[in-house]
Amino acid sequence: MSGGHPLRDRTAIVGIGATRYWRRGESRPRTPMELAAEALLLACGDAGVGVEEVDGFALYSMGFDVSLFAQWLNLDVRFSAMLTGGGGGAAGSVGLAAAAIVSGQADLVASIMTLQQATSRFGAAFAPGDRDPGAYRAPTSVESSFLQPAGLMSPAQMFALLTRRHMHRYGTRREHFAEVAISTRANAVRRPSALMREPLTLEAYLEARMIAEPLCLYDCCLESDGAVAVLTTSAARARDCARPPVYVAASAHGGAGRWGPGITWLGMPDEIFASSGHRPVAEAAWRMSGLGPADVDVALLYDHFSPLVIMQLEDYGFCPVGEGGPFVADGNIRWPDGRIPVNTHGGNLSEAYIIGMTHVVEAVEQLRGTATNQVPGAEVALVTGGPAGIPVSNLVLHR
Repeated sequence: MSGGHPLRDRTAIVGIGATRYWRRGESRPRTPMELAAEALLLACGDAGVGVEEVDGFALYSMGFDVSLFAQWLNLDVRFSAMLTGGGGGAAGSVGLAAAAIVSGQADLVASIMTLQQATSRFGAAFAPGDRDPGAYRAPTSVESSFLQPAGLMSPAQMFALLTRRHMHRYGTRREHFAEVAISTRANAVRRPSALMREPLTLEAYLEARMIAEPLCLYDCCLESDGAVAVLTTSAARARDCARPPVYVAASAHGGAGRWGPGITWLGMPDEIFASSGHRPVAEAAWRMSGLGPADVDVALLYDHFSPLVIMQLEDYGFCPVGEGGPFVADGNIRWPDGRIPVNTHGGNLSEAYIIGMTHVVEAVEQLRGTATNQVPGAEVALVTGGPAGIPVSNLVLHR
C-alpha cells in the first residue's frame, strides 16, 4: 500500500499502553497525570523503547500539562500539538503524530488520553449504576443560552434529536439501536478489561429507563476513569521495535463547515442533520489510503451513543444512507460472523469510555493478531473519533 499520499505508510504505531479502567471517580486518589504516566510507560515497554526517547505529543480533546509532564519524566520535547473539539479527535491524534514525524518535527510521538471523570468536564452520558447520573458539566456561553431554555443541557439530549430525525426519515427503530448495544456488550463480556461483562438482552434493553427519548440507559456510553497511550514513529524505525508495526495508511480530521458545532448548535441542513458528520473525512480517508469500506476487516466506531454507530456505518459506505438500521439487524456488525465486526473490544458503551482511545488500542491488537475477540486474518482496521462538533476524525491502519 505504499505510494500515493505523502502520509500513506510513512509511519506506524509501535506501542500501546493502558491503565486498568475504573467506574467514574474510583481512580482517586491517583491523579490524571499519574494515570497518563503509567499508560505511557506501558506503551514504551510494549514498543521496547525507553521513555526518554519520546520527543513529541499529539493530543486531542483535553490536554494535561505537557511542560509539567516532560519535567516529571525528564523528556526533551520537540513537538506538542492538540486537536480541538471533544472525542472527535481520538483517531486524528495519531494522524497528527504521523504528520509531525513525516515533517521531521519529532521521531517518537505519544498520543495520550487521561480521564478522571470526577475532575473533568467530560462525561457525555449516564453510566449504569452511576451515583451521580446528571453530572455533565459545560461552561456557560452565548450559544448555550439559546439551547438551555429548550432543555438541551447534555450531549444525550442533543444526540436524541439527531436520532429522532433518523427514525423519522428512514424508519429506524429502537430495536436497531438495541442490536448495537447488545452486540457491543457481547464483545465486552469476553474482554477482561471491560467494566460491563454481564450479557445484555433485548428485554433488558427495552425495559431500561429513558435518558433522553429515544435514547435509553444502554444507548449511552459509560462514564469511567483511566488512561491510554499510543506511540507512533517512522515506518523505518518501526521495523526495529519490539512489536510488529501497524502502519498508518490514512488519517483525516475536519468536517463540513455546514456541520460546524454539530450537536451543540443543531443548525445543519436536513440532508446531513441525521448523520454522523463524518462524510467529508470518510471520503478523505478512502482517497488517502487507496482503500474503501470493502477492504476493512474490523471497524472501531466511536460509540458514545448507539444510534451514531449506525450513522457512521452509512457515512463510511458500509451500507447506503438510511439503511443502517436493517444492516445491523441482519447481524452484519456481530463478531465473529458479521460482514464487518464493530467494536470488538466492547467500545465506549461496554468496555470503558476513555474518550475513544480504547478503539485505537483494539485496532492495533486486531492487526497484531492478539485481540481478545480476534477477527481471523484481519489486515485493515478503521478507527473513528466523534461524531461531535468538527473536527471529527478517522484512522485507517493495516499490518
